[in-house]
Amino acid sequence: MAMLLGKKVGMTQIYNDLGDLVPVTVIQAGPCQVMQVKTTETDGYNAVQLGFDEIKPARRKYPQIGHAKKADTTPKKFIKEMRLAEGAEQQYEVGNSVTVSVFADEEFVDVVGTSKGKGFAGVMKRHGFGGFPASHGTERKHRAPGSQAGYGTDRGHGGNIKKGKKMAGHLGNCRVTMKNHKLVEVDEEKNLLIIKGSVPGPAGGYCIVRSAKKA
Repeated sequence: MAMLLGKKVGMTQIYNDLGDLVPVTVIQAGPCQVMQVKTTETDGYNAVQLGFDEIKPARRKYPQIGHAKKADTTPKKFIKEMRLAEGAEQQYEVGNSVTVSVFADEEFVDVVGTSKGKGFAGVMKRHGFGGFPASHGTERKHRAPGSQAGYGTDRGHGGNIKKGKKMAGHLGNCRVTMKNHKLVEVDEEKNLLIIKGSVPGPAGGYCIVRSAKKA
């Protein structure tokens, strides 16, 4: 399974072979540096650690600088690890570069990103509640959540509200995985991936692109 770290450039539109206008997201993926290769002998499991996007050494601590020096590279801003099947770690070597060419034969990809943070939101925006009637009989309660006690109390375990009860709270700024996006184009010269549809996060946000698990 191929994996790359990247940065969302933004969205645009392209025409497909049928002449239809298709919305696409442009992702600058790689080149990623192989920071570390883990094996069952040394770490207890097989994995590869990739780093993306240069950062000044002065903005990293000495252990991070030393870790990057082992791979003969500079510290990276975005570092992630991918588990590998037995024997798959042999295709990676510390210090090598991984480019978008790993997706040359892929048709669908999964994209993992961090959604836009929207602060504290009410139940209508956060969970899609319908709200109270907008006409007669409702006074200053149109967007209220309604009663919580009826099915909300954790009876027998205390008087608190059950965990997971749909209420107002923090919305966004969480890990989101978008599955089975069609890979429209791979631009090896500019290290770009053109993916059909939207990708979580703002323009400039970091993301992980991997081969689709359930294509």
